[in-house]
Amino acid sequence: MNFILAFIPIALVLILMVGFRWGAARSGGVGYLSALVIAILGFGAGVGLLAYTHTKALLLTIDVLFVIWAAFLLYRVADEAGAITTIGQALPHLTADKGMQALIIGWVFASFLQGVGGFGVPVAVIAPILVGLGFSPLQAVVIPSLGHGWAVTFGSLGSSFIALMASTGLPAEILAPPAALFLSLAGPVTGFFVAHAADGSQAVRRLTIPILVLGFSMSLTQYIVATSGMWNIAAFCAGMVGLIISIPLARRYHGKQLDNGLLDRRALLIAVSGYVALILVTLSVQLFPSVNAFLGQVVLQVEFPEIKTALGYLTPAGPGRVIAPFRHAGAILTVSSIIAYLIYWQSGLYQSGAPRRIISGMIKRVMSSSVSIASMVAMAVIMQHAGMTDTLARGLASSMGWAYPIVAPWIGALGAFMTGSNTNSNVVFGLLQLRTAQLLGYSAAVILGAQTAGAALASILAPTKIVVGASTAGMAGKEGDVLRKLLIYTGLLLVLISILAMLSIWLGLW
Repeated sequence: MNFILAFIPIALVLILMVGFRWGAARSGGVGYLSALVIAILGFGAGVGLLAYTHTKALLLTIDVLFVIWAAFLLYRVADEAGAITTIGQALPHLTADKGMQALIIGWVFASFLQGVGGFGVPVAVIAPILVGLGFSPLQAVVIPSLGHGWAVTFGSLGSSFIALMASTGLPAEILAPPAALFLSLAGPVTGFFVAHAADGSQAVRRLTIPILVLGFSMSLTQYIVATSGMWNIAAFCAGMVGLIISIPLARRYHGKQLDNGLLDRRALLIAVSGYVALILVTLSVQLFPSVNAFLGQVVLQVEFPEIKTALGYLTPAGPGRVIAPFRHAGAILTVSSIIAYLIYWQSGLYQSGAPRRIISGMIKRVMSSSVSIASMVAMAVIMQHAGMTDTLARGLASSMGWAYPIVAPWIGALGAFMTGSNTNSNVVFGLLQLRTAQLLGYSAAVILGAQTAGAALASILAPTKIVVGASTAGMAGKEGDVLRKLLIYTGLLLVLISILAMLSIWLGLW
């Protein structure tokens, strides 16, 4: 009975989002309220525990939203200056081969955009470009949707990964290696799927070499950067490496048209310079211990007392999420945004009223996801401290047993599908996966790596993301066609993550 009660908030979110097509904000609100009522009536949560959980949830929400808002601020600064359009328009001139265009724009450029922006930006930006190049509207949505999934966890300047650390309390040193390995191995497979979606098996055979070169170059970059402590720019660096390598590859696989036009190198250099500033600021903080220590002197931290429910579920005393505001990824992004703005402004790329449009555009785009994240965080924290997550974990552990590593990425995928994001899935299911792994004696790092990898790859199936992509490509009302096309590719990628998770357990990795 307790297992059923504990599952009700998750089931409600799933039913409302999938069955009734509610947005994540409304569904998360219902999930939060149901978790609150069940925690009080079914699990004995008192006033003190509820005050405890809401304070903790507030800290976790601030931690995640600081990154999300700042990341989208940087995107809006670049987009208002026309930098995103300049980069996007430069890429098709490199090759006339349809398959190579899909790889460079729908995979490499999509991964780059996910690294710096996320939140549905890759599909929204790239779909119209592909339609203009002669791809069908269905292809124009499917290709970038597929192309950016492998970069989601370490994209958006690591907001999803931050949510995983925040919800589980585990550091990046433990979580990054398996997550980065699983997603990096999914990278080249994603390239083959993008080529297939663009031009069938013929493109796969014709472009095997560039797919492998691009795939392993980007994947290796993401893995090295993520495991060396700079996980917040791992997907960004991978996308940047892919863009650089794409230039000579495109000249080799240029298609029938030999003269693909001239690139405006100066405009392209200015467009990219804003993101070069991001790399320099990030490296300055990460690679210089004195700078890192100086910025980390100020911390936001709350010590919580031991507290337990009327049924005896105990939460030990300890600190909540520790936030160093001046060393935070959000602060790095904010400083980078200011530098990028000054570069673009000095280059004369802004029209009158640009600051107002940048801020208003950011608020309009991020507000809904912020509400959904806040409600999902509150729901997850209440479930954790009321003992509901532990009840679910024990039920899953007893029913799944040895097969749990195979199931773990699919749980993450379910969370991403029903909430619309990898970030929300990590918040809702991160602690559940951790507790289940502990009960079964499995490596927490492997199970949580499978969680976030499955959530990242399946986040492209979220109805909210599909609607955004379909609307920009003239596919409004035909979102079902997009979902059906993506299901096959995504299912195969999730099978890959299941196999990798099981092998990691058998081999005793991490």
